Amino acid sequence: MLLSNSFIPILKNNPSEAKIKSHQLMLRVGMIKQASAGIYSWLPLGFKVMKKIEQIVREEQNKIGAQEILMPTIQSSEIWKESGRYDDYGEEMLRITDRQNREMLYGPTNEEQVTEIFRSSIKSYKSLPQLMYHIQWKFRDEIRPRFGIMRGREFYMKDAYSFDVSDEEAFFSYNKFFLSYLKTFKRLDLTAIPMAADTGPIGGNLSHEFIILADTGESKIFTDKRIFDLNSDDTQLEKSSLEKMRKKYEQFYAVTDEKFNKDEFEKIVSKENQLITKGIEVGHIFYFGDKYSKPMNASVDLPGGKKDFVKMGSYGIGVSRLVGAIIEAKYDEKNEIMKWPLSVAPYDIALIPMINKNDNSALDRANNINSELLKNNIDAIIDDTDENFSSKIKKMNLIGAPYQILIGKKSEGDLLEFKETGGETQNLPLNKIIEIINKQKNSI
Repeated sequence: MLLSNSFIPILKNNPSEAKIKSHQLMLRVGMIKQASAGIYSWLPLGFKVMKKIEQIVREEQNKIGAQEILMPTIQSSEIWKESGRYDDYGEEMLRITDRQNREMLYGPTNEEQVTEIFRSSIKSYKSLPQLMYHIQWKFRDEIRPRFGIMRGREFYMKDAYSFDVSDEEAFFSYNKFFLSYLKTFKRLDLTAIPMAADTGPIGGNLSHEFIILADTGESKIFTDKRIFDLNSDDTQLEKSSLEKMRKKYEQFYAVTDEKFNKDEFEKIVSKENQLITKGIEVGHIFYFGDKYSKPMNASVDLPGGKKDFVKMGSYGIGVSRLVGAIIEAKYDEKNEIMKWPLSVAPYDIALIPMINKNDNSALDRANNINSELLKNNIDAIIDDTDENFSSKIKKMNLIGAPYQILIGKKSEGDLLEFKETGGETQNLPLNKIIEIINKQKNSI
């Protein structure tokens, strides 16, 4: 892709209204444009990153047997009245009346909608478990939307729902999602720690937030540093393996401020292992039993002719929020360098030719290199503008393709100036560069 043909409206300076790194970069590089308070249009660069995150989320949901559906953004108020949440949810819910004077709402979440779908379709315990998810826009009327897409009113979210015949089976489903979240965030090159958390308006008595460390985070966290040394790579989708994995994480103290107990923290965690900091919530999972199935009469036939209400859980990941969270974790604000993880980068590599007015040889070479990259499924952006080399590099550092090839006076013969964005240059042939990038892509 030629930069001159791309819609990437880059600003020279950070917008004054942006107070955190992600908001600054996303506006400056033209990833988003504000439409109204807390609501944004996603421009090509930002949309491309978000869709790559979405695909990783989708793949990890599919791996645990969850089935994708798509529920509407506009919901009937009747199902929310059934569950008892219509009046309880508060002013964050955007309520609408249609031309037939029916009360509708813009969905802030989907527990009621998915329960209504389930109860009209599943009647026997033999059809359980059922794991369903969708990726859809949500709306919550934040009183003070801020920090760009990190705390907006409209956001793109994956929410999943589990339906099981018993608490034991429901915990098995809960642990599947627990594992899938750890694997999802690892593929995004994020260290997300599961923290015991308050259930809030969703309800229930078991909940974990997945938090990444960030100074700009709104969640205050208290944890044992040793939890960062854990991994879940060897966990299988079996009850015993999943239970062992979750207990491994839960042996270390890790809570958000709503669950914090100072005496307990100081008693359990030694002074040298205590960590008190801030973080960004990127995922949240809940188990709430029959909180929704009972008032909405979502039951199944059991052996012997009895009926019982299904046991449910819900599992959310902020897909659009993850764009901002990755920036908060990866952006070098001092040097104005963004290096996206290769798994979600808008481009795999930036080609930066030094173009002279009467000499297009560097651009021709960039185009030839791009042809070879395309044959190897490597996505490149070419800066074909006539700016000086230094300005081009600064621009591409902001856009943040993980790798760069500089095509100038030192690029002679078969060797090319190649580097990781923000790193040191090395002279390599194109086939070696392709090998490096594809090896990294295949490991994602």
